Amino acid sequence: MGISTDDITELKHNLMEQFRNELPVLRARARASQEVIAEKIGISRQTYSGIETGKREMTWTIFLALLAFFQNNEQTKTMIDQINGFGDSMTKVMESPEH
Repeated sequence: MGISTDDITELKHNLMEQFRNELPVLRARARASQEVIAEKIGISRQTYSGIETGKREMTWTIFLALLAFFQNNEQTKTMIDQINGFGDSMTKVMESPEH
């Protein structure tokens, strides 16, 4: 039997939380301001700041946009690959029919 919808929801939540915890370091390594990243992914700087500080929840869409931004940056790509369990969890979510 495949992975349940509840399990996928929990995996997504854990991925976003794990990624959020890395945002300040990723941003510093990318040498990008909150404003630049927010503009690139189509949100306000205030929204980005709230996400980075944990005062605001990020949506799955914003998570994917941030992930794409940092995966396409040479300074941060390998760092994402080194986040414990991140790649395996992303694969499970993306291969599930419920994602």
